[in-house]
Amino acid sequence: MAQKSKKTSSEKSADGGKTPRRAAYVDNKRGVENWKQVGEWLRWRGIEDIECITPDLAGVPRGKMMPTSKFTSNTSLSLPSALYRQTISGEYPEETGNFRYDPQDGDLKLMPDLSTLAAVPWESDPTAQVICDIVDPGGKDVAYAPRNVLKRVLSAYEQKGWRAAVAPEIEFYLVAVNDDPDYPLQPPLGRSGRPMARGQSYSIAGVNEFDELIDDIYHFSEEQGLEIDTLIHEEGPAQLEINLRHGDPLLLADQVFMFKRTIREAALKHGIYATFMAKPMQAQAGSAMHIHQSVTDIKTGRNIFCNADGTPSMQFFSFIGGMQHFVPKALVMMAPYVNSYRRLTPQMACPVNNAWGYDNRTAAFRVPNSDPSARRVENRLPSSDANPYLALAASLACGWLGMVRGIVPDSPTKTTANEGTTVDLPRGLLEAVSLLEGEAAFAEVLGAEFVGIYGGVKRGEFETFMEVISPWEREYLLLNV
Repeated sequence: MAQKSKKTSSEKSADGGKTPRRAAYVDNKRGVENWKQVGEWLRWRGIEDIECITPDLAGVPRGKMMPTSKFTSNTSLSLPSALYRQTISGEYPEETGNFRYDPQDGDLKLMPDLSTLAAVPWESDPTAQVICDIVDPGGKDVAYAPRNVLKRVLSAYEQKGWRAAVAPEIEFYLVAVNDDPDYPLQPPLGRSGRPMARGQSYSIAGVNEFDELIDDIYHFSEEQGLEIDTLIHEEGPAQLEINLRHGDPLLLADQVFMFKRTIREAALKHGIYATFMAKPMQAQAGSAMHIHQSVTDIKTGRNIFCNADGTPSMQFFSFIGGMQHFVPKALVMMAPYVNSYRRLTPQMACPVNNAWGYDNRTAAFRVPNSDPSARRVENRLPSSDANPYLALAASLACGWLGMVRGIVPDSPTKTTANEGTTVDLPRGLLEAVSLLEGEAAFAEVLGAEFVGIYGGVKRGEFETFMEVISPWEREYLLLNV
């Protein structure tokens, strides 16, 4: 990286001229305003290559890498539309129902969002990255691209004079390198040289086992302008959680998208894996992506979940009513894989209901203790394997539908909500897909084309999963049936 000049505009250079003041935006860790600033930002850092990335339906970064000179020369960037019909295992499902391919598999254009420009701190050569939106050849937003789905929901809020805010909490496991998927995952060795045991919630010693890795996570995050609020050890062995500060949902979805990549890269640097699977290890706690949500009035900045006297508003209750009514039908966007439903099981820490309550972690929708101005609703159902753009879009869409329809929630639960063996949610992937496709309101707020494509991809993933014979089947069926 080039050394920063300490001269100001009033300082003279050796030949008697004046050295121009360095523009403030070249010091930005994240984002610039226009293409002129892009060029100066890249030159100042000596950036050689740039990654133009965008999330696919699974939240996997897709895109193109190119020299900086090509990026700044008005090069047209494109991806085939079929990428948004691809399953997590790389297959393309058969057309069914509303799931259809573009007959020509035409190009979609990558449009860089310059506010997301940042360094790639784990690369050995100076490299930058930028998140891109997806548009058609005419420049129109592609409705089924995840970033655009979230933008559509946020636009629905704006049309009502509202602005949503969120604060995600992302759990993940550190695991030993596993090069054979037939073998179960194991906790990695920490600095003590021993694998960790479960029951480490909020353990500082548990965090300290991976001090150097966590230092790299913080360093990589700082270099990208990503803000971590807190980091804790969770219940499972080597299970960690990162909490992000509340803010604009699109900004926070971008941060989660980048955090996942950052944490994986930091872990690989230390010879271990970081996984966001919802249930990576049998009999251990699953990994969630809890979402705290609030809504303000655009004109006044007031939290609309509060009346003037600080009491809960009707919109607050209707938001919860919408969550109760619609989240079970949108769950496949928050629990997107067969493995996700292994987390949603009775007798585990995860709620398997659609109840709500004040400071009740056994309920799906928790209202944390707070000042009235900070009143919010925490959705505890999404798992960390979810695409953050789609999980936020689904959760906020459900609350929006509740408010515009005036849905009245049940009474708050004051006892343990997840006792017993009852599951008040879709029990598997196919049931969840059918519920999403069968709810007409989602075509309005999420987009009919997105629902059709997403449902088709998820059905394709289920069929691929059904081709695999599991150890359970070999153990109990091989010689007994």
